[in-house]
Amino acid sequence: MRSILFILLFPALIHAGDTIVPKDAKLEKVWSEGEFTEGPAYGPDHCVYFSDIGKRIMKYDPQTGKTIEYRNPSGRANGLDFDPKGRLVAAEGANTGGNRRITITNKDGSVRVLADKWKGKRFNSPNDLTIDYKARVYFTDPRYAGSEPREIDTESVYRVDPTGDVTQIINDVQKPNGIILSPDMSILYLADSPSSPKGTRLLLAYPLKDNGTVGKKKVLHDFGADRGIDGMSIDVKGNIYGTAGRGKTAAVNIFSPEGKKIGFIPTPEDPNNCVFGGADRKMLYVTAGRSLYRIHLTIEGFAVYWPK
Repeated sequence: MRSILFILLFPALIHAGDTIVPKDAKLEKVWSEGEFTEGPAYGPDHCVYFSDIGKRIMKYDPQTGKTIEYRNPSGRANGLDFDPKGRLVAAEGANTGGNRRITITNKDGSVRVLADKWKGKRFNSPNDLTIDYKARVYFTDPRYAGSEPREIDTESVYRVDPTGDVTQIINDVQKPNGIILSPDMSILYLADSPSSPKGTRLLLAYPLKDNGTVGKKKVLHDFGADRGIDGMSIDVKGNIYGTAGRGKTAAVNIFSPEGKKIGFIPTPEDPNNCVFGGADRKMLYVTAGRSLYRIHLTIEGFAVYWPK
C-alpha cells in the first residue's frame, strides 16, 4: 500500500489548567485509502491494527509509514483489541460478508471463534469490544445494518469469559456502541448511540463488579440531537476519549471520569474510533471516514496490553 502523510492544523479547546492537547498540536493523516475505517488497536509489534469494515483488517507501521493488509476477508470486523497475551480479538459484524461473532487471531495467523451465540441464538452484529486483566471480553451487539434475520430481540452488552461462556450483562439501552473500561477495572463506560432522530445519545457509566456484572447506570453526557459516540479510548488518569459528531461537530471529545468535557480535537472526517499507541504511549490514533489520523498528546494512554 502506498504510504501517505498529511499534516492538518485544527484548533483544540483546552480546559483551563489542563494540557492534554498541546496548543500547537498537529493532526496528521497517515493513510486514506479505505472504505470505512474503525476499531484501531495497538499491537505487539508497535503497529496499529484497524478495520476497513468492508472486508479487511489493516496494519499501519509507524516506523516505515506503510499500511498493509493483515487479514482479508475479515468477517466484517469492526472493534479490535489485544488480550493480555497479545492476541488480536475482533468483533465481527453483520451485513455482506459478516460473521456475527467474536474471534481471536493467534500469533500464527490462525483464527479461533471465541463466541458466536448467546443461549443458542446468533448475535445481532458485534460492534465494539474491550478486555479486562482476566482476559474477559466485553462487547456491544447492536444492529445498525444488515438484512439477516435477528435471533435476539434486545441490542445488548455481553461478557465472554476465556472459557467461551457468554453472559448478557446490559440490556437497558437502545443501541450500545463504543465500550471501554477504567484503568482500575471498576467502571464500564458505554456509548448508547441510536441512529434514529428520536433516540437519546448518551455516554453512560456502570459500576463493574469483580464477577464481571454491572451495577446501576449513570448518565455522564447527553449529546442531544448530534451524533453520539461511536468508539472510545481512555488514558491513565481515566479520562475518556469519545469519537462523536459529524461535519462541523466531528471530533474526539475528551471527558473527565465524572463526565465533564475537558478537551476537543476536531477531525476533518467524521471520527469512528481511537486508540493510544507510540513508544511513549502518548500518540492518539483516530479512525475517521476512510482514513487513519494521529495526534501527539501529553498524557499516556491506558490499555490492558502494551507491547514490550
